[in-house]
Amino acid sequence: MTTVIEVDHLTKRYRDTLALDDVSFSVDENVICGLLGRNGAGKTTLMSILTAQAFETSGSVRVFGGHPYENRDVLQRLCFVRESQQYPDDAKPRHAFAAAAIFFPRWDAALAADLVDAFQVPMNRAIKKLSRGQTSAVGVIIGLASRAELTFFDEPYLGLDAVARQIFYDRLLADYAEHPRTIVLSSHLIDEIANLIERVLVVDRGRVLIDSETDALRDQATTIVGSRSAVDDFVGGREVIHSEQLAGTAAVTVLGALTGSDHQALRAAGLETAPVSLQQLIVRLTDRSNNPAGLEGSLR
Repeated sequence: MTTVIEVDHLTKRYRDTLALDDVSFSVDENVICGLLGRNGAGKTTLMSILTAQAFETSGSVRVFGGHPYENRDVLQRLCFVRESQQYPDDAKPRHAFAAAAIFFPRWDAALAADLVDAFQVPMNRAIKKLSRGQTSAVGVIIGLASRAELTFFDEPYLGLDAVARQIFYDRLLADYAEHPRTIVLSSHLIDEIANLIERVLVVDRGRVLIDSETDALRDQATTIVGSRSAVDDFVGGREVIHSEQLAGTAAVTVLGALTGSDHQALRAAGLETAPVSLQQLIVRLTDRSNNPAGLEGSLR
């Protein structure tokens, strides 16, 4: 497996703000990776450095084996689409797509035209006069039709309505299946992209909090549901990351894979299990990392 992104002890400081703090990870080719985290966690800063739009303070980054800054061989192989994408005042979607066709060597004009129809983008209206959703669609179309070997989506689809977002997800998966490449999705809509991403990278306060295959991360937690006393007996000694109670019923989420004997004990106690959504799990783990004492107190 070829490594596309290599980040080693990366730190980025803006005066008194530490945006990235000793970050290390790697991403292999032909993977859809979810880059997740709260606002201000450092996600956009990280992507900006990887795409040569910002500089690291210390540490190193390598994309396709080289540093991206002023590296034509690297830059023509990647695409960075962000929500705040800027265009010239008089630019129209057709101008943006024509420029993309020149810059991206793997640009697919037929796919772009198909996506224009799917997202109902007016080609001859100035981009600055488009709705937020239409402007988002322009960026999404460029990101998909570029077929760049490495594509970053920094939440450009937030302006899309639910139907348009689903079109994006469906088209991304379909085109990825036919033309595999490395895709990094930054999103707050974790449950919406949960079935897209094969890898989860969570950044929190400038540091990597979670770096895991998606299926392996899902297997790390289970919610136990049943009578409070029976649930308390079962979860005793286990690591609890969330607990809820309604009347005499409790739902407690525990870390760690359940064994065969665990399942037998659950059945004997009349307890049920429920899967933990990827969003719930990431939120709970982030809460635990930021405020372990407060979380423990809430579980008593």
